[in-house]
Amino acid sequence: MTTTQTHASISALLLTAFMNPAMADLKSETIEYTVNGDAFTGYLVYDDDLEGRRPGVLVVHEWWGQNDFARQQAERLAAEGYTAFALDMYGTGKLASHPDDAKKFMQAATADKQVMAARFRTAMTLLQDHDTVDQNHIAAQGYCFGGAVVLNMARLGLDLDGVVSFHGSLGSDIIADPGAISARVLAYTGGADPFVPVDQVTGFVSEMVTARADLTLVSFPGVKHAFTVPNATATGAKFGLPLAYDKDAAERSWQDTMAFYRTIFEQ
Repeated sequence: MTTTQTHASISALLLTAFMNPAMADLKSETIEYTVNGDAFTGYLVYDDDLEGRRPGVLVVHEWWGQNDFARQQAERLAAEGYTAFALDMYGTGKLASHPDDAKKFMQAATADKQVMAARFRTAMTLLQDHDTVDQNHIAAQGYCFGGAVVLNMARLGLDLDGVVSFHGSLGSDIIADPGAISARVLAYTGGADPFVPVDQVTGFVSEMVTARADLTLVSFPGVKHAFTVPNATATGAKFGLPLAYDKDAAERSWQDTMAFYRTIFEQ
């Protein structure tokens, strides 16, 4: 896959395994690359005990940036037998600790949909080109901001087996043409998430029906925004935001996502 005016230069550092040996012999690579002259840093993880190529999964971070949580999700996917790449949508060193900075980074990353798509496509190509990856079996999952990103990539018709949005925005100014979405779509939302109100949910379902997309949407009653993130409740209290971790919703959404991947990658 080629991307106009997008160039990638890669330097990878193979690190020793640091996870619990009982889980898997996980290897990680810090990958530095460029997109249109800007520097980005991604984090790739895989189980070195597995032989042969396996599906790859892109992980798109929250609006805070490519942080520990995003990298931990990549590690969980690697322990499940996938090669996972926690990509960077903001740029090297752009990690927010305050909502004002996160908002600025997010707005800059999404201001131009072609720029957003180029950043995602470059990361996707890097994942596909890795020695452990079956380039014909690629999916993407994202959290909050990242959930919106993967849904937009599906809307743009990228060649993905599936996309998974965890508490991401469901509305977008990118509208898919009928038949344009080839990826199967799985979206999880909180029924008490003020960032994703009921009218946005119903509008999204209507859009996906019109686009003839294969959609599964799960709404957890009474659950707030960022329900998969363990420190969400504390972060919400700190900044006065309606965020809250929900153990049941987090575990159920993960288990169902693993079942979703087993299904789409077997086809």
